[in-house]
Amino acid sequence: MKKVLFLALAAVSFSFASCDSKTENAQEAQAEQVEEAGEAKADAMEAAGNEAGADSVEASTEAKADAMENAADATDAK
Repeated sequence: MKKVLFLALAAVSFSFASCDSKTENAQEAQAEQVEEAGEAKADAMEAAGNEAGADSVEASTEAKADAMENAADATDAK
């Protein structure tokens, strides 16, 4: 379910990519990489039986990626 949601979000972000500057697109790509790395780490932790740690890692990396995307949006709005 998480991967389906992530792919849907990625598809939506690509649909708006044509409206953004190159700088904003680069910042959003970095945010996606942060989120993907967090998902991979959380999946590994979950597979090892550390469900609480996986949830924590996933939540923190998602928050960081969201903050990065918001900062990217703010740079384009100026």
